[in-house]
Amino acid sequence: LQILSKGELQVSDKERHTQLEQMFRDIATIVADKCVNPETKRPYTVILIERAMKDIHYSVKPNKSTKQQALEVIRQLKETMQIERAHMRLRFILPAKEGKKLKEKLKPLIKVTESEDFQEHLEIVCLIDPGCFREIDELIRSETKGKGSLEVLSLKDVEEGDEKLE
Repeated sequence: LQILSKGELQVSDKERHTQLEQMFRDIATIVADKCVNPETKRPYTVILIERAMKDIHYSVKPNKSTKQQALEVIRQLKETMQIERAHMRLRFILPAKEGKKLKEKLKPLIKVTESEDFQEHLEIVCLIDPGCFREIDELIRSETKGKGSLEVLSLKDVEEGDEKLE
């Protein structure tokens, strides 16, 4: 009973190596999924991200989650290559009364405003940095007391299709 409650499971070298390799691949996949080249707005391939991670000598931490490590990797890769998080496309629908006041508070958090419609309520379609999402959500909830709504149109704004060469 003591062995079962306080004992540790022995993991072979090969098992540990395979597990770390799998985590490395998972981290690269998450980074490739969340990031784009800022110039072309096109996603990077997993193989390219893996190669870049090897170039910066990134070592996997087995006791940290892959998502946490992926965000860490993105920060480190920004120093060596052109990479940034893909923007999220959102739509806010705000009541007319709080709309103007709230718009000024949201301005610094919005990267690109795509469209703005102001009739009986204010409707804004915009691109934001995914890191600001929680802050924007809380701001809209607290300021409009549940009357305003926030809708995620797309989690990542990327260009699709073939690139045209001239």
